[in-house]
Amino acid sequence: MEAFEAADVDGIVALMTEDAWLRMPPVPLEYQGRELVGEFFSVVAFRQGRRYRLIQTRANGQPAFAVYLRDPVNGVCRAFGLLVATLSGNRVSVITRFDNVTLSPFGLPRTLAD
Repeated sequence: MEAFEAADVDGIVALMTEDAWLRMPPVPLEYQGRELVGEFFSVVAFRQGRRYRLIQTRANGQPAFAVYLRDPVNGVCRAFGLLVATLSGNRVSVITRFDNVTLSPFGLPRTLAD
């Protein structure tokens, strides 16, 4: 959570297994391996200084995080999706990102004040 909120791509990648996956159903894009996952985060997720706020939860018994994209003008954080982490020992082997419509069944808000 701390690495993601700090846009620390190296910190995120250090938590992952060498053959880790990043998946985003239903979008047919998948990235495998720490290097490609790190490149995705650097080039896409954190582009143009994007910052996020996360709220910890669980999904199907796995660690999960509601993701909110911070508006750089007014500081309001808007729902951006749900990240579910699959663990292998003490490392993340899969990150699956679901669209923000998945947040309401968890009772999570659509926006957060900064």
